[in-house]
Amino acid sequence: TDHRYWQQWFPADFVTESFPGQFRNWFYSMLVMSTILEDTAPFKTLFGYATLVAEDGTPMHKSKGNMIVFDEAAERVGSDTMRWLFANHIPEKNLHFPRIPTDEDMEKAAQTGLPVRLSEKWMLVRRTLDKIWNVYSFFVNYANIDRFDPTQHQLPTAERSELDHWILSELQMTIREVTEGLEHYDTVKPTAAIQGFLDDLSNWYLRRSRERIWKPELDSDKTAAYLTLYECLTTLVTLLSPFIPFMTEELYQNLVRSVDDKAPLSVHLCDWPQVNEDLLDERLTNETHLVMRIVGLGRSAREKAQIRVRQPLNALYVRVPSVAEEEALSRLSEQVLEELNIKRLQLIGDDSDMLSYTLKPQVKVLGPKFGHLVQKILTRFKALDPHGVQEAAKVLIETGKLNFTIDGQQVELTSDEVEVIATARPGFVTAEERGYIVALETTITPQLREEGLVRDLTHYVQDMRKKANFSIEDHIGLALYTDRDLAQILQHYGSTIASETLADDLLISTNHKDKPSFNEVYRETISPNSIKKLEGYTVEVVLGRL
Repeated sequence: TDHRYWQQWFPADFVTESFPGQFRNWFYSMLVMSTILEDTAPFKTLFGYATLVAEDGTPMHKSKGNMIVFDEAAERVGSDTMRWLFANHIPEKNLHFPRIPTDEDMEKAAQTGLPVRLSEKWMLVRRTLDKIWNVYSFFVNYANIDRFDPTQHQLPTAERSELDHWILSELQMTIREVTEGLEHYDTVKPTAAIQGFLDDLSNWYLRRSRERIWKPELDSDKTAAYLTLYECLTTLVTLLSPFIPFMTEELYQNLVRSVDDKAPLSVHLCDWPQVNEDLLDERLTNETHLVMRIVGLGRSAREKAQIRVRQPLNALYVRVPSVAEEEALSRLSEQVLEELNIKRLQLIGDDSDMLSYTLKPQVKVLGPKFGHLVQKILTRFKALDPHGVQEAAKVLIETGKLNFTIDGQQVELTSDEVEVIATARPGFVTAEERGYIVALETTITPQLREEGLVRDLTHYVQDMRKKANFSIEDHIGLALYTDRDLAQILQHYGSTIASETLADDLLISTNHKDKPSFNEVYRETISPNSIKKLEGYTVEVVLGRL
């Protein structure tokens, strides 16, 4: 053998195998022999992982009949799906490999034409991949309608909206986290960072950008949204390429190569993304996450009150822990109102009569920490008068800590050890999280009720447009037949209904003899007995081509 040539490859940069199986057999043997023969370690990095077992935790064996052939698994659930499962898994823990579709499952799917039924664990993995595809599809559908070509449009980042600045800042932080993780042979933190960014991109940026993209003219604001979304998608595809190489290659070819034949032939030949420090904005990140947190609490309050988001409400009262957050929320309140479909947001302080507090010590947490003092701590809380409870709760909300003395011993309790429960006065529902509290006014006035009816109806018509195979840009004819009371409401909001549903020809009538001027292509009735409901009303909806 050529020892000089061998030394070019020694020590190895990276060695990987199952740690339980190879700890003594391979890893230890290499270390001992290399130390004796070469007086140096045989590898620079060792990545050991636990065992792959069946879904129920038992070892896989051919004799048991629970062995899964790799090629069958890859064919039936997808190679990228498997890779994403592995990448998300903490390597020191055994991986319980989910059940794959059987031959019978595959035959049934072929006979019925329905998708193959996957286990819940596979579906959780697929949801991430589906979310990537959905964001991509949203961009492609609307970009094609507007004939948007990213190679022909340029707009400096400084001229884009604050929303664009925020998501680009989040993208830079994601690039940093993914890069740092992979450089340390860690896939769990990078995949978590990517999933977090994807949630922000899909659930917030895209939601907040829909109106910009839906408007008819391709102005600078719409161009900024397209460019920002394109930059996020193409960067995300590159970051994802080591994890899901097949899906990202398809997305890359459609997103990049289809418009730029000078781009690298494959996503796997692209340069790795670099962090642009100029785009990082910690203040904007914190403020946007504050808004997202308040919106999340507002949605929780709506769920408690069992009031759908499409039903407008009058007011949301908000308590935040700091003055800086109050100032930020005052500036950004419009975002909260739009997301929650609320008319007014009002900030409240600790002295507001809107809220009263109760304290609930967490005995399971306090027990291991304080031992025999727990009963005395509980007695101390029971002895507090109503005013004392309110004051203690406010201190805990503001500082996250509560200090007092028991038997000469200083006791410090945290917000994890004592739960603060906020209760609103009648007509309101609260939601809270670590000092952030919202109180939702639940009274629905006649005007709010009418607005909710119209929002529900336009939502249903949008669904009917899809069933009728209208394209998202198609303008339609729309006829609504109902009773006199609802017809009067709908006529009052006629321009809103027409605008939201792209109905250039709108007929609202109580008489079916009134025939629309367009050609009917779809008809559906909303009634108290149908899946779609409009309180107690019945509406016959007719869609047509102009």
